[in-house]
Amino acid sequence: MKYDKNNIFAKILRGEIPCKKIYEDEFVLAFHDVNPQKKVHALVIPKGEYVNLDDFSSKGSEKEIVGLIKGIGIVAKKLGVSEVVNGKGYRSLVNVGENGGQEVPHLHFHIFGGEKIGKMVS
Repeated sequence: MKYDKNNIFAKILRGEIPCKKIYEDEFVLAFHDVNPQKKVHALVIPKGEYVNLDDFSSKGSEKEIVGLIKGIGIVAKKLGVSEVVNGKGYRSLVNVGENGGQEVPHLHFHIFGGEKIGKMVS
């Protein structure tokens, strides 16, 4: 999968498409999913142009990698789903490539919570 500068997340990052923002810093943008699959469903994306986790782990700077992981934790706390906050936890999911079910060619982590999520795969 090749990075497409016109993918929906790139457009959101450029401000061309609005989002319901949860958190933003120099490394990440987090927002509510427009088609939530669980009670809480948010997306955390890096601000850099990375197709997927493989691309990010090989090309991302140490600061970007740390910033993304910390961003996921911050967002989970802001959403009230972090185990630190509610004692119950959440699921963070990233899809990579066609077999992984990735639909948008921009790395994005899903955060699901607010209810029991269930089995990892079915």
